[in-house]
Amino acid sequence: MQRPITVFLLLIFFILTSCDIKPQPINYGEDACHFCKMTIVDKQHAAQIVTQKGKAFKFDAVECMLNHLKDIDTSEVALYLVTDYMDPGILIDATKSQYIISENIPSPMGEFLSSVKSKEVVLQLKQDKEGSIYSWEEIMKHFKVK
Repeated sequence: MQRPITVFLLLIFFILTSCDIKPQPINYGEDACHFCKMTIVDKQHAAQIVTQKGKAFKFDAVECMLNHLKDIDTSEVALYLVTDYMDPGILIDATKSQYIISENIPSPMGEFLSSVKSKEVVLQLKQDKEGSIYSWEEIMKHFKVK
């Protein structure tokens, strides 16, 4: 009688934990971009989306994530995450981030797109590197994401 109860409890545990909606660590130098298949190595430009079911898709650049969004039902996305250019390797909420396109900041896919956590930071970055500033909504329009 113990065995069926144990199996049932384990099954419930796996069901509840398998759908966690949270970011997955990016294994730089090992993980491949879901969109372009390049190995993710740049800690300043990586991105990730997590679906409502907890599946994480990793990208080597914000532009790869934005281009991928053109091909999917975005209502299934629970989290949009981008790496903070000023704090490499740290994922931040893409919908609250600020973006800069500056030819003085190369990105993996050549779009010169970088993300930072605040308006203050992006204004300072623009002063240092020049370029155009975008909000989440504006960068989505710029990349023609529906």
